[in-house]
Amino acid sequence: MTAKYDLGPAAEQIKTLIDGVTDEHLDGPTPCAEYTVRDLLGHLLGLTAVFRNAATRTGDTAAPPEEPGTLVTGDWPARLAARLDELALAWRDPNAWEGVTGAGGVELPSSLAGTIALNELLLHGWDLARATGQPFRADPDSVRASLEFTELVNSPRWTAGRAGLFDDVVEVPSDAPDLDRTLGLSGRDPAWTP
Repeated sequence: MTAKYDLGPAAEQIKTLIDGVTDEHLDGPTPCAEYTVRDLLGHLLGLTAVFRNAATRTGDTAAPPEEPGTLVTGDWPARLAARLDELALAWRDPNAWEGVTGAGGVELPSSLAGTIALNELLLHGWDLARATGQPFRADPDSVRASLEFTELVNSPRWTAGRAGLFDDVVEVPSDAPDLDRTLGLSGRDPAWTP
């Protein structure tokens, strides 16, 4: 049986964080060394469209642009909030989790695409919260699903290769909270601050 996750709580957390992003934050650093806050928001704008289309099997599922910050124009908060809603709704359809789809220019099992989408929302929600000095409230089910995914990616069973998905693992205590373990396995330091 294919695991099906609700992307809604992770999407809602990002929508809450959007309200706390100011123009002064946009050029600031994030836990993703290659991204400013503007780039991170642009990445979220791109990935929400790609993974929504992967769920519905319509539209463009190519990779988001190489310069994601260029997407942060006009009323980007409203566009991102709408895309987050559309993404969560698309993955609530049980058929979205069945068969094969495409995302980022790669064909993959739909269940894996949905799991990756959830992982992206959780991790980048945390990135955005940290970068903008806001509290992050992680949904326990989303954390568990993301931890299982990051453990898989870091296991010998994962044949696709870890490179390009995450930075080097950051060691955290084995008894650390699940969110911290997920962050460490994804190459993030749970103690990161701007």
